[in-house]
Amino acid sequence: MSLALATLLYEWRRYTAAVVALAFSGLLILAQVGMFTGIVKGATATIERSRADIMILPPKMESLINSGGGALPSRLLPQIYKNPEVVEVAAWDGDGGRWVNRPKDGKKAVTTYVQVNMVDTRPGAVTLPTDFTEEIRTALLEPYSVAIDESQLGRLGVKLGDAASLNGKTVRVRAILHGYPDVNNASVTMSRDTMRMMGMLTKDGKTGPLMVRIKDPARAEIVRDQLNKDANGAYRAWTRQELSQANEGALMQEQIIGIFLGFSVFLGFLIGVGITSQTLRGAILSSIKEFASLRALGVGMGSLRLIVMELSVWVGLVGLVATALFTFGVYLLARNGGLPMGFPAPWVIGVSILLLVISAASGLLALGILKKSQPADLLR
Repeated sequence: MSLALATLLYEWRRYTAAVVALAFSGLLILAQVGMFTGIVKGATATIERSRADIMILPPKMESLINSGGGALPSRLLPQIYKNPEVVEVAAWDGDGGRWVNRPKDGKKAVTTYVQVNMVDTRPGAVTLPTDFTEEIRTALLEPYSVAIDESQLGRLGVKLGDAASLNGKTVRVRAILHGYPDVNNASVTMSRDTMRMMGMLTKDGKTGPLMVRIKDPARAEIVRDQLNKDANGAYRAWTRQELSQANEGALMQEQIIGIFLGFSVFLGFLIGVGITSQTLRGAILSSIKEFASLRALGVGMGSLRLIVMELSVWVGLVGLVATALFTFGVYLLARNGGLPMGFPAPWVIGVSILLLVISAASGLLALGILKKSQPADLLR
């Protein structure tokens, strides 16, 4: 065991502040990334959890985030079946409307705009999310029935079994969903048949993005390339995972979100370097006689600097572990609150590198204290 690691283990209390500072610096960034990614996952949950292997979007549409709609010509739907590996194709239609609840006991009515998501209620349908229970599926078979995420009930002023008005027509809450929050606009889910009766299906020969299921999901990338080759510029095929990553990337490129994350990285770096470097300086100063003894025994200043730098790296590694634990705790709290969170690998790797850079920079700033490790001081 190296001297630096032994020092950290034996005098761990002196370095706790540095570890906590690094952990909160990482948490400051990852919590925001997780929240923003969770917004995307919540808004596109019906796609993320569908049975679709491939999504068909307009050729110039780069994601489902702030895309301004994704209408395709209806004639494309049968063309996708020309590929022999395609099993099922269905349009992922959606709309929005004015929601007004019907409060009781003289309470004020909730009037708001809601996003309407559509699913097919046929067993095993490509648009039917895999986590929809049989009870939810059969509940949506009822005309004018809707399902609402548990996190949206208070926002919409309803509970299971209540009636409300959607675009002037009466709908009833027949099912409660879990893990389908929408931070921007409250959302409700209904069957394709109900959406048709509501007059919300895309018209004028247009349809929404297409969900495609193939025989072998492992060949999704191959089939995607085949479909794009046959598209002639009429559409673009995406694998579900590819589209999910594009949605996350599109949200992170939003200007206001970029400002938030950039400020968080800058603030996390300042806090991490400030507290960690001061903690290391204090810990080294408290052990200055030990370092002076090493110099008296013939250990060079260069070797002492290496010990301090190794110590700072070990503090950084422990800080990474603490960051992971704190972030996991935030993830559990968010999940219990009905808010999904996601942590893209590039951001996790980037934050890990940042914390190690902070710990190394703190070690460099703490090297100056070694000048006080004079062997002559041992005689005082």
